[in-house]
Amino acid sequence: MRKFLIIFTLFIAIGAVGGAIMMWVDPSGNGWGGAPMLDLLRAKMPWPDIFFKDFVPSGFALLAVNGLTQFLAARMLIRKHPRAYWAVLACGIILMLWIVLEWWVWGFNLVSNLYFVFGLVEAGSSVYWLRRSSIERVSE
Repeated sequence: MRKFLIIFTLFIAIGAVGGAIMMWVDPSGNGWGGAPMLDLLRAKMPWPDIFFKDFVPSGFALLAVNGLTQFLAARMLIRKHPRAYWAVLACGIILMLWIVLEWWVWGFNLVSNLYFVFGLVEAGSSVYWLRRSSIERVSE
């Protein structure tokens, strides 16, 4: 389970870094089809003239919220930190909340739906592991 979650958290983290870089390299979204999404962000999010002139702030948010947190959880898993599964649980919940926000702005789509499932897998795996380890402690 730990090795699976290490690979899984790193996969999500690398995807977030890639998405952030994509937003910084082409902040207008024209090259990767994001321009219509930027218009929806401007229409639905607060302070559109400050945060949604382009995708640069969104790239930083993606990196901070889903990239760095997932890397931290992976590092904790690699080092066998006693709270690693709590970190992965938090990352799964954060990812699902991020996707709920995406659904609110853009509606359902394949990529968002898939990443919601990824968050669900993270959270579910963590809960399973945390329950299992607490049962093992009680039986000792």
